[in-house]
Amino acid sequence: MVQRYDAIVIGTGQSGPSLAVRLAQAGRKTAIIERNRFGGTCVNTGCIPTKTLIASARVVHMARRAAEFGVLIDSPVRVDMARVKARKDLIVRQSNEGVADWLKNTPNLTVIEGHGCFESPHAVRGNGELLEADEIFINVGGRAAIPDIPGLGDIDFLTNSSMMEVDFLPQHLVIVGGSYIGLEFAQMYRRFGSEVTVIEGGPRLIGREDEQVSASIRDILEDEGIRIRLAAKIQRVEKRGDAVVITVNDNEASDEISGSHLLLAVGRIPNTDDLGLDKAGIKTDQRGYIVVDDKLCTNVPGIWALGDVNGRGAFTHTSYNDYEIVAANLLDHDSRSVADRIQAYALFIDPPLGRIGMTEREVRASGRKALVGTMMMTRVGRARERSEIQGYMSVLVDAETKKILGAMLLGIEGDEVIHSILDVMYAGATYTTIQRAMHIHPTVSELVPTLLGDLKPL
Repeated sequence: MVQRYDAIVIGTGQSGPSLAVRLAQAGRKTAIIERNRFGGTCVNTGCIPTKTLIASARVVHMARRAAEFGVLIDSPVRVDMARVKARKDLIVRQSNEGVADWLKNTPNLTVIEGHGCFESPHAVRGNGELLEADEIFINVGGRAAIPDIPGLGDIDFLTNSSMMEVDFLPQHLVIVGGSYIGLEFAQMYRRFGSEVTVIEGGPRLIGREDEQVSASIRDILEDEGIRIRLAAKIQRVEKRGDAVVITVNDNEASDEISGSHLLLAVGRIPNTDDLGLDKAGIKTDQRGYIVVDDKLCTNVPGIWALGDVNGRGAFTHTSYNDYEIVAANLLDHDSRSVADRIQAYALFIDPPLGRIGMTEREVRASGRKALVGTMMMTRVGRARERSEIQGYMSVLVDAETKKILGAMLLGIEGDEVIHSILDVMYAGATYTTIQRAMHIHPTVSELVPTLLGDLKPL
């Protein structure tokens, strides 16, 4: 028997639940399908659990530094990883159950628990039931990519998902991948007390960033005792007793890195391989991401793709913005587009990196005349007061229009302060709008006008 709906949402990541509820409230009979855990990556294995663990790691780090602030802790600081995990699990469970309860208690919305798979452009089978709708929204997210490394099949390796089940302290955690996920885990577990080695195949960490940013982040991590190997090609991995041994080739010389546990953090792939997209005629690119236009429509009329699965953003905030764009166009008669979105993201090491708009490399490649302002965090009173003076701030401005092109804040509270610049960019205002603003002292934000008052040709 076919169940008929006005709309079907596949997946309960950041955009799916909000969209399903909006559709149901708008009078559309809606079904939402979830095969695993409500809330998707962010709630279960991404943002919420990792930032909860990062918070615990920061407490440990600051406790060890207590004497610098005149605070004496008589006994050595110890970490109970079982309690760290239990705290994380509680916070995740609250979020996970919150999403599930919200959906299940929304009138006009049917929750189906099971795998959703297309059988035709407007028919989806979920948990054995055949569902049909004129409008279908795909929000199935992504998962950790597993590289093709000889010997990996014989190793019990970890990913960002399985790390969430760890309730012990690895003696020596070896991380393959020197980008956002890998570096957050690296600092976190080093602060918990593990030895940590990061192996990166590229010439520097987080290669999408400007070279100075990469170098500064490397300095921050190495200052905490994290070992970093760059331009290192992994030849094979193998188990030797209780150790995982990784053979790497670096500048034509091979050596071995021996650790107790191996974490793979080399990127993400979309969950599109078992959706039956071929039966619906939905196009994907070479990496498996669903191809969408700027309003997130697929090539099949009446089908949209939101979140990580569309390759137009790999963050919780981009996924939620996808929901806002689709809802605005469908329900609010408000034309919104991904093309209006300004790139914004953060690396949640400590101190954090906040990034918006264009990088310096991108501005140079564009050939436009630009200005740049740079300030070391050593000049920021808030940073000195907290004894956290690592990093620097940088803002790029179009020399002709005076509009801000991009900014990078690597330093204490950089992930929050960056929004004051981002909002000016969205407003389409010139940099003088914020440069002439009076900010509160003593804060990090108060130095942004000073930074913008000392621009120089790029």
